[in-house]
Amino acid sequence: MAQEKKLVEEITSMEEDFAQWYTDVVKKAELIDYSSVKGCMVIKPAGYAIWENIQKELDRRFKETGVENVYMPMFIPESLLEKEKDHVEGFAPEVAWVTHGGLSRLQERLCVRPTSETLFCDFYANEIQSYRDLPKCYNQWCSVVRWEKETRPFLRSREFLWQEGHTAHATAEESKERTELMLNVYADFCEEVLAIPVIRGRKTDKEKFAGAEATYTIEALMHDGKALQSGTSHDFGDGFAKAFGIQYTDRDNKLKYVHQTSWGMTTRLIGAIIMVHGDDSGLVLPPKIAPTQVMIIPIMQQKEGVLEKAAELKGVLSSNFRVKVDDSDKSPGWKFSEQEMRGIPVRIELGPKDIEANQCVIVRRDTREKLVVSLNEVNEKLSEILETMQNDMLERARAHRDTHTYVATDYEEFKQTITEKPGFVKAMWCGDEACENKIKEDTSATARCMPFPEKQEQIANTCICCGKPAKTMVYWGKAY
Repeated sequence: MAQEKKLVEEITSMEEDFAQWYTDVVKKAELIDYSSVKGCMVIKPAGYAIWENIQKELDRRFKETGVENVYMPMFIPESLLEKEKDHVEGFAPEVAWVTHGGLSRLQERLCVRPTSETLFCDFYANEIQSYRDLPKCYNQWCSVVRWEKETRPFLRSREFLWQEGHTAHATAEESKERTELMLNVYADFCEEVLAIPVIRGRKTDKEKFAGAEATYTIEALMHDGKALQSGTSHDFGDGFAKAFGIQYTDRDNKLKYVHQTSWGMTTRLIGAIIMVHGDDSGLVLPPKIAPTQVMIIPIMQQKEGVLEKAAELKGVLSSNFRVKVDDSDKSPGWKFSEQEMRGIPVRIELGPKDIEANQCVIVRRDTREKLVVSLNEVNEKLSEILETMQNDMLERARAHRDTHTYVATDYEEFKQTITEKPGFVKAMWCGDEACENKIKEDTSATARCMPFPEKQEQIANTCICCGKPAKTMVYWGKAY
């Protein structure tokens, strides 16, 4: 029994030390390993399989909106990067530079892409000539490098995987429409597939992407009450187009600048899944994203016919579910513990007595609820259980977010809430960056987003910080 407990005992309780709990889970669930390159991680098969499912589902949704995939070089000449001044300043501290090719010093430094706006702009300047060439709706799946000082697996690393969409349009209206469309694609994906509820809204000018006219975001709340920016969509207007000379001849035979967007999601989503749904036994993966949805665990597998029946059951289920059989020589208790650690949504226990009774035991990972099911009905029951589990996980996460979202109308109340009650705090703001800076200085909280007009609330008439007339309601919070 002591051996069977060991796997879970090696995880620090999330209430004791949330940061250490997170690190323990990503290691014990074998999602990552540390590499010899400081700040970079090895994504192991269990972790990469989650990313593959994220990639597959997002890619499908992108293509339904008319997006096509391309690939750009990973190197950006310094002269190209410097064409857009605000953009360069925004990324300068994080850029990694290549100065030599082999033993020879390069005539011009090459930046290892932190993002690819400048490469797409350079490409579009040659690709787009006429209104007939628009819109361009491209996306690439790649890795990027940002020289972060402090790193944490999935949440912040010096190299990470992501997708970055870059589109070009004839008008400002089309550009804005695409920006909001992609934000909604992200939000729907998080809620429908990852079972993570999000707040949709616009970033303040201080928090927006370097070089953008407007940045839109989806913000999720982790179990420890910190926010995680989970996806962003940027409206560039024609600023990049003017810097890079991206013009087209319109129907009236006049030259005009295109309007552009950019939008991205990264492997930090895996960190979000862990921190929203995990528990002290390890991962809890939503069924729709889990690489393995069902683990069949034979009981007394040395008995005649048990392994054969487990294999037969896998064959029956494989057409509808992602299924594995754990036929290792570990004890059933250890297998249960391992299945829970890896977050596999359900396990099926199948032993000699179950086979004799033509039944199996299905156990949910999230609630540990057990259900005895006839082998004749297992397909239908599994569908019901996984659908219910997916919905329950979303509702639990939404309830956690809502019970950890507070309202403040007085600055002392605001500061006390931020300090004592981790979560989102809704409060009014005048729009002055000085107040935004003071709030961050006083509380370490930042403006996570200004919700869209239909979700705005008139909590008070004055700014939470300075008392001047308020312009907008803001979700504030501490963040990763």
